[in-house]
Amino acid sequence: MILISHRGNIDGVNKLRENKIDYINEAIKNGFDVEIDVWYKKNEFYLGHDNPVDKVSKDYLKNNSLWCHAKNFESLQKMLENDIHCFFHDTDKYTLTSRNYIWAFPGIDGGENTIAVKPEGKNLNLIKFSGICSDNIINYK
Repeated sequence: MILISHRGNIDGVNKLRENKIDYINEAIKNGFDVEIDVWYKKNEFYLGHDNPVDKVSKDYLKNNSLWCHAKNFESLQKMLENDIHCFFHDTDKYTLTSRNYIWAFPGIDGGENTIAVKPEGKNLNLIKFSGICSDNIINYK
């Protein structure tokens, strides 16, 4: 089972720290993969959920522990060009990551090669999934 921290959160949401490099690195040091929000503006990559906030290098994004959620078309295009593990989704039930994982919308059922996103309180059989992405990922370790 792949355990993915949502934006660096391990044991609950921390709005002040999520999508920050030090917070992401802490989650990776604790043995988790991390889903992060990535923007591309003015020839630079940035982290941030609603807006591009903190500049980040292309090399940092190539870390195999990162699942990069493209927040705009430009970020998706540039990450694909640079072989960075990424995906784009909004309200679609499923999307495919650049490494052929199925990223399921919260509460949507899945199976092999599928990542259950924020499954808490949903009636999902998590054993069928290949991974879980959660703000409380510590609960699944």
